[in-house]
Amino acid sequence: MSNLSDNHGLSALVITHRGTVYPWQCDHMGHMNVMWYVGKFDESSWQILSTLGLTPPRFKNEGVGMAAVEQRIQYRRELHAGDLITIHSEIREVGNKSIRFFHEMRNDATGDVSATMDVVGVCLDATTRKTRSLPEDVRERAMLHMRSHRAGWNESLPTVKLSVAAFCSAISGQ
Repeated sequence: MSNLSDNHGLSALVITHRGTVYPWQCDHMGHMNVMWYVGKFDESSWQILSTLGLTPPRFKNEGVGMAAVEQRIQYRRELHAGDLITIHSEIREVGNKSIRFFHEMRNDATGDVSATMDVVGVCLDATTRKTRSLPEDVRERAMLHMRSHRAGWNESLPTVKLSVAAFCSAISGQ
């Protein structure tokens, strides 16, 4: 069993979701069903995209969209009805048309990592439904995130950490 204070990398991640596991989210085996993990991670994805400037009004007004094209979930510890969870997220890579980010779901009571998700999203033209370049300001914000934390999280994934909190502080001048 890990403790939140034992995970030094956690401080570089931003909270993108807090929630509870409800009884109706559990399957016949008594633990949270995979569809709910995906849903909670999806909510976190929209939160982190919003910090980059990809907000609902922008999607509507500029005809820009995002779509997940790749997701890798690792289930580590079961969650049960009544468990409180927090998801922390970070940006891992930024391309011309794509962003890769990472989510870590923890059980608040134990500090254990319950699941992680690595996801790649591509930018779309909402009308043509074809890929397009990320808006330049979004790409710049994401790159600033990545430059702000140059510590890799896992040797098998050659990426850098990015703190949304540090990014927000940097752009606000605080």
